[in-house]
Amino acid sequence: MPSSLTIFPVDNGDMALIELSNKQNVLIDINIRAAADNPDDDECYDVASDLKKRLPRDVEGRLYIDVFMLSHPDADHVTGLRNHFYLGKPEDFPKGNRDLILIREMWSSPIVFRRASTAHILCEDAKAWAKEARRRVAHYKARRTAGHGDRIMIIGEDKDGKTEDIMAIVAKQNSLVTTVNGDDSSGLEARVLAPMVVNDVDEELIKTLEKNNSSIIMQFSIPADGFKDQCRFLSGGDADVAIWERLWNQHEKTGTTDWLSYDVMETPHHCSWRTLSYDRWSELGEKVKVCQEARSALSQTRVGASIVASSRPILKEEPNPPHERAKREYLSMVGNDDARFVCTSEFLQKEGRPVEFKIDCSGVTRTRLLTAARAATAVGVSTVATTARGHG
Repeated sequence: MPSSLTIFPVDNGDMALIELSNKQNVLIDINIRAAADNPDDDECYDVASDLKKRLPRDVEGRLYIDVFMLSHPDADHVTGLRNHFYLGKPEDFPKGNRDLILIREMWSSPIVFRRASTAHILCEDAKAWAKEARRRVAHYKARRTAGHGDRIMIIGEDKDGKTEDIMAIVAKQNSLVTTVNGDDSSGLEARVLAPMVVNDVDEELIKTLEKNNSSIIMQFSIPADGFKDQCRFLSGGDADVAIWERLWNQHEKTGTTDWLSYDVMETPHHCSWRTLSYDRWSELGEKVKVCQEARSALSQTRVGASIVASSRPILKEEPNPPHERAKREYLSMVGNDDARFVCTSEFLQKEGRPVEFKIDCSGVTRTRLLTAARAATAVGVSTVATTARGHG
């Protein structure tokens, strides 16, 4: 059975869904704005309805996500949580409710929350996520086990030894997560690249990590048709240049730069220039310099790889993010092939739907509507190959 990867159009925000061949699913971030929930708003894509159409129901009729990973608690990565997802004890799920989504397992990082809260006040959805994460951790501590709706995986160790007594549910930096909601049958492998844990004595580095949007960075290796590693998806939240620079230096030193490779990458921070450079465009313009280490970390493409900017349309006069100069750099990473760089908002304008990738035994293809003239009468979709690898 094939797998799939869908990256939804949510303006400057992130929302991606991995649907695995064994019918399990993984959601990374959401940005379900009020306009998207307004039936009278024809300009904002109804991502909540689209997501729910793709989700299975359990024996009690509840919609569910096997894993929901929050990269970091900025509003454009968690908006809509309380409106569309059930938070609380699974036995208290409102009977007969066919609209709320049960989160079977949360993937959450306490250190990312801690760094975020020092820099800005958490939005109400982020506070609700943190409260639910604490409930699930307490449930595990009390029982040393958890079922659907109570399960949590902590991504990255917390500081001051706060996670030492629950290491069975902690995925440390550089470790490989091979279970989805406690089940290892899918064949999915998720490599934890960040957050980074540093000693409190390293005050300058701590400030850098706080300032530059510490996020969960994950390399997902997605199986399909009985074959492992058919698609590598690199997801980096809002991680900025200092973090990518540090990651490259770490992995170049250890010979593990392959952990940064991908078939599909979602541009960090919505195609922001500050992911690729320390220089300010507003001050230097075209004289800005790319940080070569950060660029190296973000350019580990496999054959035919695609890069997706989850952002507003990318225009020269638009503020950062997205940034046209960053787009040019990403385009160069994919051989300046316009077909392999996609902006979710621009794709929505052209084709009226999310960016979708089909993953099967031959590799990765981006599904695509027929030409506009034929789209109204089309019965299905054509595909444009972005990656194809044999098994010989």
